[in-house]
Amino acid sequence: MATQTLTADNFQKTVEDGGIVLIDFWADWCGPCKQFGPVYEAASAEHEDIVFGKVDTDAQQELAGALNISSIPTVMAFRDGVLLHGQPGAMPAPMLSDLIQQVRDLDMDDVRRKIAEQEQSSDS
Repeated sequence: MATQTLTADNFQKTVEDGGIVLIDFWADWCGPCKQFGPVYEAASAEHEDIVFGKVDTDAQQELAGALNISSIPTVMAFRDGVLLHGQPGAMPAPMLSDLIQQVRDLDMDDVRRKIAEQEQSSDS
């Protein structure tokens, strides 16, 4: 599957629709973003069951600000609407593949249980 452009209008729905969603926050003037772009595109072709989104931080400044994106490129990984990874820096292909495998391997019932426990302990 090719990458899709995400904006403030479709970001939330894309993340909440379920499954695995990877998002690359980038800008046209960013050298590391340009180097990472082909790696990200290749991964999107290899993993057709995953949504690969791209957010142009210049065009979507409000969205990038709401997500506290302070350095680009930044890759975020969501699964079933839950943010699992958010880290700046261009990744080499093996590192991106490893991230994808880690997200695939997670027991989401366990993740949701841990989130619920953290929310309960912070409410006390």
